[in-house]
Amino acid sequence: MLRSIVETGAVVSEVPCGTAPTKWRFLSRNRLIAATSHATVVVEAGWRSGSLNTAGHAAALGRPLGAVPGPVTSAASAGCHRLLREYDARCVTTAAEIRELWDAGAAEGPRREAPVDPEQGRLLDAMSSRVPMPLLELTRRSGLDPDRVSALLGLLELDGVARREEGGWRKVGSAERRG
Repeated sequence: MLRSIVETGAVVSEVPCGTAPTKWRFLSRNRLIAATSHATVVVEAGWRSGSLNTAGHAAALGRPLGAVPGPVTSAASAGCHRLLREYDARCVTTAAEIRELWDAGAAEGPRREAPVDPEQGRLLDAMSSRVPMPLLELTRRSGLDPDRVSALLGLLELDGVARREEGGWRKVGSAERRG
């Protein structure tokens, strides 16, 4: 199978052939999956899932993100619902909608509005454009010091890419900035 892939596709790995699979390498592999895809669609995922890890990497790269909704009573749908609510994923229910996401990702490529400061990027990646989040949650998600998050939020607000609202802070989408 590997020879067939080499002849007709690509083999991408951060480790040499023969390296033993380990649990932590699966999360590392998710970066590669997100980076080599025009879009990411999560079909099923628990509240904490490797699929959500891949989706997070895709979002950080500015790739379109989709999620298939499922029954609200299903634990296997909780991660998809979380992506829709907190991570600005588009609701995907047909193959045509998946194709739209893929086409958008192919046309746009990586995010064009990436901040110059990597810490601002980390903070923006931790934010949602739908759900305001309190400072402590943004601190936890970004891994940054609370004082640094406060300072960065002020700068992002001045740049028009973050907004303080009741319940915390949220990212301002590009459509909101244009409109």
